[in-house]
Amino acid sequence: MITVLSIAGYDPSGGAGILADIKTFAAFGCYGVGAISSLTSQNTVAVYGAAHQTPETLRSQLQPLSEDFTIAGVKTGMLPTRETIETAAEFVSTHRLPHLVVDPVIRSTSGYDLIDDVAVRELVRHLLPLAEVVTPNLAEAERLTGLVVRDIAGMEEAARRIVALCETASPAVLVKGGHLTDTATDLLYDGRDFYYLEGERIETRNTHGTGCTLSAAIAARLALGDELPEAVRKAKNYVERAIREAPGLGQGAGPLNHFPTPPGTPGSN
Repeated sequence: MITVLSIAGYDPSGGAGILADIKTFAAFGCYGVGAISSLTSQNTVAVYGAAHQTPETLRSQLQPLSEDFTIAGVKTGMLPTRETIETAAEFVSTHRLPHLVVDPVIRSTSGYDLIDDVAVRELVRHLLPLAEVVTPNLAEAERLTGLVVRDIAGMEEAARRIVALCETASPAVLVKGGHLTDTATDLLYDGRDFYYLEGERIETRNTHGTGCTLSAAIAARLALGDELPEAVRKAKNYVERAIREAPGLGQGAGPLNHFPTPPGTPGSN
């Protein structure tokens, strides 16, 4: 069994952040380990606050993992401060960890800012160049680039701009189209070619943690040996099934079912 690491925030409701990541890794047969960057106060309705971890606390969680496990893939989520971003980037770089997936978590669905402008600049400078793929949604793509992203053409330009921002490397970029009005198409740009991953828009309130889950699934698939386009395709399929089979918990945006029925099973979608 291979080991995949999540460096992310803690959502006590279990729908997003590090708990969602660990469940996603397990769904793909991987062993998940994690380091918490921030303790949030939230449920399915809203985010009410956050207590960010110091660089020393984050480092003290990460170092023992590197000494005990062979880490085959990494996903980063909420990294709320310049210091936590630098700590995560230093850890990944020093230990030459493979298959880094960066989910640039910037704002919660309920509108709570999870990262400040200084941290956004440090994310671009220190962490994005280490990534195999960066996975912004439309709002995150806008915050990273300063562009207005409302359609496929805007997603293409944002992907190009994010690659251009990373002066020392060229990560792939997956711009997630879940907030488009007429489609649920995601766009993958590998620095040369665009891949358009069409999906069916599912009308549901149960979307808490979809971005976390997708990026964690991509990290797991890359760690298992998939090439990037195939990893993204399988991860997107998994998230769609997890949404369809959501348990309907909570009074707001409910969590996904991180262990949906495998494709091909009689009765599965």
